Amino acid sequence: MVDDTIAAISTPIGAAGIGIVRLSGKEALPIAEKVFSSFKHKSLTNTRNHSLLYGHILDDTGKVIDEVLVSVMRGPHSFTAEDVVEINCHGGIVAVRKTLEIVLKAGARPADPGEFSKRAFLNGRIDLAQAESIIDLINAKTEKSLKVAVNQLEGMLSGEIKEISTEMLELMAHIEAGIDFPEHDIEEISRHKIEQKSGEILARIEHMLALADTGKVFREGLRTVIIGKPNVGKSSLLNALLKEKRAIVTDIPGTTRDVIEEIVSIRGIPLKLVDTAGIRETEDVVEKIGVEKTKEVFAESDLVLFMVDASTGLTAEDRALFPLVKDRNSLVIVNKTDVTQEVNVSEIETHFRGEDIIEMSLLYGRGLDRLEKRIEEMVYAGLSSSQEEIVVSNVRHKDALERALRSIKDVLSAMRAGLPTDCMAIDLRTAWETLGEITGESVSEDLVDQIFSRFCIGK
Repeated sequence: MVDDTIAAISTPIGAAGIGIVRLSGKEALPIAEKVFSSFKHKSLTNTRNHSLLYGHILDDTGKVIDEVLVSVMRGPHSFTAEDVVEINCHGGIVAVRKTLEIVLKAGARPADPGEFSKRAFLNGRIDLAQAESIIDLINAKTEKSLKVAVNQLEGMLSGEIKEISTEMLELMAHIEAGIDFPEHDIEEISRHKIEQKSGEILARIEHMLALADTGKVFREGLRTVIIGKPNVGKSSLLNALLKEKRAIVTDIPGTTRDVIEEIVSIRGIPLKLVDTAGIRETEDVVEKIGVEKTKEVFAESDLVLFMVDASTGLTAEDRALFPLVKDRNSLVIVNKTDVTQEVNVSEIETHFRGEDIIEMSLLYGRGLDRLEKRIEEMVYAGLSSSQEEIVVSNVRHKDALERALRSIKDVLSAMRAGLPTDCMAIDLRTAWETLGEITGESVSEDLVDQIFSRFCIGK
């Protein structure tokens, strides 16, 4: 618990209908009382909880600064579990900033980035995983990423972690009781029971990790690069997926000289779509730079859309890319199938699976649905149809789960090697403490500070 009262602007700076200045702390109500004059002369400190009062914000000379609505939320029934006051001003840079200045003069201090959420965590209102989901909720680019963030904010991931941790704790208690108090008649847990419970815990962690790559896509977007030889239709594909003419399309090879990046939602999946310069040998200095950039983004991509031209057949340039592309998550797009089909699809099938080869005609819009469906299938692989599936989307959480998984595997290895049960207790405790890092039950102050420093001021 902290004793001071913080204040910050909680809405984006700029012209808007409403701008909000938020206060949190034990002096939130008295400070707001100093600067607020109710239209009906009502007192903030005496008003009922979760109510609004209409009135004016006054400076220290009594001059009216703005006409506002003030909401009162007393702790512990507030986001921070402290007394919270929100001053709803007219949106605009001057009015909101002036209101904040007056509040600070009245006794509040400026909030640090993420300090409201940090207080909610420190006061037990939310755990660390729920706090981190707030960032995901703010940054959500599609309905699915929003749903994943909301599920985590509501505690679905935290609930699963706490259930597993409780099972570990019970297992450790049985093992350690037998070790610490051998003189007492305590029923010793059987090695079979330890193996059985550890195996169940292992399976639950493995299931969450199996969906972690999907969760990362929802959180950060699937970095998708379109590559191929010049004039194969890469820019046309970008425009078709964006449903707008973002890239210049001509019959002249080498039109795209630079990397073009856009974000698009494909069936609820955020794609960071990158159109690249055609890969070929060229003496043009500018085009050569574009080709080098293409190779850089190709190396960083999560998904490769490799395009070939049905009207020309496979060329040496196409075949040179086969070894690079086949070892990546990739789809092969055979474009211009409305023209004479010169491509030998069976040759492509020797390098790629049949379901990963998609015949298209971007000129007539054919094949786009199949491409979008295949991308959806790749991302949702392993994810059940249930809307309540727990999806791990945070890299920090994935790392902690992987370390916990290794510790549980060590428990099972010790069991099979016939080692004493106290060795298993050590590995179980390590796994338990590692899972506690996700919810914040066993985490350093420095890590907490680092996590909340990534939040915006006012949240």
